[in-house]
Amino acid sequence: MTPNATPVSAAPSRRRFLASTAVAAAAVAGGMPLLTACGGGGGEGRKEGTTSGKEAKKILPTYVASNVVAPDIPAKNGSAAGFVKPIDLKNLKTAVPEKLGKGGKLKIMAPFWGTPPSNGNPYYRAMNEAIGVQVTWQNQDGNTYDEKLGAVLASSDIPDVVVVPGWNLNGKIPSAINAKFADLGEFLSGDKVKEYPNLAAVPTDAWQRSIFGGRLRAIPMPAPYVTDIAPLYRKDIFDKEGYEPPASAADFLSWAKEATNARAKVWACDDMKWTAFTVFGVLPGSDKALWWNRIDGKLVNRVETEEYLEALEWTRKLYAAGVVHPDAKAGGNQGNAGNRFTAGQVLVYSQNISDLWGKTAEQRTHNKDFEMGAMDIWGHDGGDPTLWAVQPANIFTFVSKKASKEQIRDFLAVANYCASPYGTKEYMLTVFGVEGTDYTVKDGVPTKTPQGINEVNGAFDYTGDPAAYIAHPDLPEIARQQVEWQQRMGAFTKKSTFYGLTVTEPSRWANLADDFEQLEDDVVRGRKKISDVQQAVSDWKKQGGDDLRGWYQKLLDDNGSAS
Repeated sequence: MTPNATPVSAAPSRRRFLASTAVAAAAVAGGMPLLTACGGGGGEGRKEGTTSGKEAKKILPTYVASNVVAPDIPAKNGSAAGFVKPIDLKNLKTAVPEKLGKGGKLKIMAPFWGTPPSNGNPYYRAMNEAIGVQVTWQNQDGNTYDEKLGAVLASSDIPDVVVVPGWNLNGKIPSAINAKFADLGEFLSGDKVKEYPNLAAVPTDAWQRSIFGGRLRAIPMPAPYVTDIAPLYRKDIFDKEGYEPPASAADFLSWAKEATNARAKVWACDDMKWTAFTVFGVLPGSDKALWWNRIDGKLVNRVETEEYLEALEWTRKLYAAGVVHPDAKAGGNQGNAGNRFTAGQVLVYSQNISDLWGKTAEQRTHNKDFEMGAMDIWGHDGGDPTLWAVQPANIFTFVSKKASKEQIRDFLAVANYCASPYGTKEYMLTVFGVEGTDYTVKDGVPTKTPQGINEVNGAFDYTGDPAAYIAHPDLPEIARQQVEWQQRMGAFTKKSTFYGLTVTEPSRWANLADDFEQLEDDVVRGRKKISDVQQAVSDWKKQGGDDLRGWYQKLLDDNGSAS
């Protein structure tokens, strides 16, 4: 099978955001701040704060589960659903029985990694015809999308629809969202969403994340709330050498010393900071609202916890022991960790669980013996781990305030079509394109052609997604492995105080914690000390951290928690 035999899931990997860029990988893993505009009140809503509780219930769409296709493995413990049987291509279900589009025109701006296809390609034409809307794509370089997004939102010339990844919601972009994008509540709040059944089946947690400025402004991409970062390991080499996956922080360090052979250019691991944070039960770093949790009646920030320092110290010990690949120590470039892993230079690396499929599919074309796995996350002391839920949506699609009601309805027709579940005719067209042109079928497995790889990539599936799922027709065993890993980890996952809420911090504190990531990297690589972190935390508290704590406490008192 080719690496492009199938997409992955309705989590970020389905849209191919995360597999190809270090920027996206860092965002998912917690390397970038997420600041989004959300609030209540009249007009455009507050520029700061969040919306939850009774106010949110007035805004949120009614949830109506889809019964079009039943998954082979139902979602559990915050996991995605799983499909591990071959797609029944002869008996595909219908999720959109009639065209909802009224023939209008839409311009959609979205990030794209690679060379964008022309707007007249067969895939775009087929989708426009099936939905009943004439969409023109304004694809922008994904690596510099934040710059383009900022420039567009600062102008008066905004496309009809704009895709905004959560990691680009910083700087002046959050405040522009309230001013430049439409309130979709008139069309989707409460039972109104039932006009769009596939959107009605989007989980409520994902919609909660789409409340910006006290209004329902976005179509979300639903995602599992289980941590998406796993310690991925070379199972084939472990089996050959007789290694057992470690069961504690001390076990890992001991194994790593045994497994490392620098003379043979084999190191136990790449940078393990992301795994360290989960192993030691540190609050997630992907969203600054999730940095806070109420402990014994007081809001505590992740950087103030003992677990945070312990995770950094353990990672420092790995580097100091010489078990981390030297390239990771020199530059910390996670973008190359996967290549070092497949080359056999490192046996464990931390990355999004989607890499379990991506790397396996890639290697199966020329290395039949390649096998990798995802270690269950262990508690640092060998006991059960304490894991924290990540946000249930982190990519959003907005409609310009200048769009007419007809254009909004046409956009919702696009989103509803693209949110069709796995195993439907609409799914096949959205995700695979035109049969014979964009994909072929061999032994019952749809496989993209070179044309399909370029054309059916980063377009219509940005606008709508079903509840999170994982499906790999070419490697169904990997889909099962991923879902079951999520379900096992989900059993140990808790929701922190601001889970599910989209929060905009006041601008005076927006950059308060920006230096912590670099400090973390310096500490684990031996360039700084744990005492430097403790001093930075003390400075952070004096320079606004304690005031920010008070602001979050009032936010909680006024709005309550969504979890």
